[in-house]
Amino acid sequence: MDIARGHVLICAGTGCTSSKSGQIADEMEKQLIEKGLDKEIKVVKTGCFGLCALGPIMIVYPEGAFYSKVTVDDVEEIVEEHLLKGRIVKRLLYEETVHDGSDDIKSLNEVDFYKKQHRVALRNCGVINPENIDEYIAFDGYKALGKVLTEMTPEQVIETIKASGLRGRGGGGFPTGMKWDFTAKAQGDQKFVACNADEGDPGAFMDRSILEGDPHSVIEAMAIAAYAVGADQGFIYIRAEYPIAVHRLNIAIGQAREYGLLGKNIFGTDFNFDLEIRLGAGAFVCGEETALLTSIEGKRGEPRPRPPFPAVKGLWMKPTLLNNVETYANICQIILNGADWFSSIGTEKSKGTKVFALGGKINNTGLVEIPMGTTLREIIEEIGGGIPNGKKFKAAQTGGPSGGCIPASLMDTPIDYDSLIAIGSMMGSGGLIVMDEDNCMVDIAKFFLEFTVDESCGKCTPCRIGTKRLYEILDKITKGKGTMEDLDRLEELSNSIKAGSLCGLGQSAPNPVLSTLRYFRDEYEAHVKEKRCPAGVCKSLLSYTIIPEKCKGCSACSRACPAEAISGQIKSPFVIDSSKCIKCGACMDTCRFGAIEKK
Repeated sequence: MDIARGHVLICAGTGCTSSKSGQIADEMEKQLIEKGLDKEIKVVKTGCFGLCALGPIMIVYPEGAFYSKVTVDDVEEIVEEHLLKGRIVKRLLYEETVHDGSDDIKSLNEVDFYKKQHRVALRNCGVINPENIDEYIAFDGYKALGKVLTEMTPEQVIETIKASGLRGRGGGGFPTGMKWDFTAKAQGDQKFVACNADEGDPGAFMDRSILEGDPHSVIEAMAIAAYAVGADQGFIYIRAEYPIAVHRLNIAIGQAREYGLLGKNIFGTDFNFDLEIRLGAGAFVCGEETALLTSIEGKRGEPRPRPPFPAVKGLWMKPTLLNNVETYANICQIILNGADWFSSIGTEKSKGTKVFALGGKINNTGLVEIPMGTTLREIIEEIGGGIPNGKKFKAAQTGGPSGGCIPASLMDTPIDYDSLIAIGSMMGSGGLIVMDEDNCMVDIAKFFLEFTVDESCGKCTPCRIGTKRLYEILDKITKGKGTMEDLDRLEELSNSIKAGSLCGLGQSAPNPVLSTLRYFRDEYEAHVKEKRCPAGVCKSLLSYTIIPEKCKGCSACSRACPAEAISGQIKSPFVIDSSKCIKCGACMDTCRFGAIEKK
């Protein structure tokens, strides 16, 4: 058997794949064959490494060279210089991995983006080939399932999960062990386990990345959950917009069946369990547990009144356990390492780690997994690398459309369930959108309300009508037609929607409005009283003017204007006709002399 002297790990997650990492891998294999290195160097297509801002990413071992923003054209040089001659291609190295003045390379654990992370749910992402079950098994895969089936009772499994302090990572933060216990004790001739992989929050891609990079971790955890609660059938509900994740899940399920890890008499016991995939059509409301289960049944995805809860009456009115992808991704590690190990990470009431999709106005966009209790400041300034272009941090939005906006004054807030709720936000599934001084907070609230209005299933009046009214008031304010009474109406209506909506979508929809009113009321008042958008975002409140002293009369702005709103003579100051101006900003983008002012 040939043993490779080196491995080339190439990210094959959605982000890097969209930047041609697949072609890079193909070219690498072609070059290795041409150079006679294909028996010595192994190419491994992995899941997401996390640092998406630098994709496509390639890591070459044993040196650990972290190549970033690799192109197909770079492959030949990497093969020639690094793999043939042993000379690392420094121009492609992620600059933070290079020691000053030496040829040594920092390990990833020394890099700012990674050194404060603690990868539990993401432990195998970027490490193994997700389409090869043998690689998963080599990293203790299915060892937890074997331990559970041969050494533990269902009650002991549930007590272990309870003792770990794991809470649901899908948004609500309900104690996982307690949910398992409710399902186990429920009466029914058949029980089901289900996985919520719907992940509809704008900017969120945590669950997708886990399924793309480590699908067996979820399959194994669902089998453990099924054993604990007494189920024999499972369903993974995943949105059809995740083709790579769906493809790898199908491969993983097939491999698990082939190895006898799904199906009948698993590990030689009398435990039977199998899995099916159900594709969602992208409805945000199907992230709510009862709507998701209704959709699995083949019906329109609408929420049901609770109680009864799914643990008692779920799929086809049978007891059903539902957790999300990230929750399941922690289970095997808890079984293998013990409840005490997991509960030693995080805070008193929020144990373990949390995965966040870090996006927006941040240098290091990507996927991060941090211990609960890490502050927002640490995530943004140290892991995220700060705000681009020297801009000031203004707010961070957590929890997606259901969450709230956290201002700069609260950057030292620890990220855990209770701390976020106390300041008017929530953990949510893990989206973290960063905003700078150029973002208008009224416009941000309007953006999320527009999303919620589109995604409301319409079943209950408070959500169907109330969110529409909220959006209309916000739209009125951004157009300079708002009144101070409208601000009072926003609060009153928000509280009514929260109290009267049937499911979590409507109950949390007003959060972006309430949090921005709470922390950025001055911006709302500027829109209402002064008919001015301080961030210069709301078009109806903008005006563009040319500063005569700075204008060189080059006519570039006039030629760029699509509305022909700019006139003047060459070598003399030009003028903008505000009645014709459509406020597109093309003139400002074109001017090389800073002569155009936006107010």
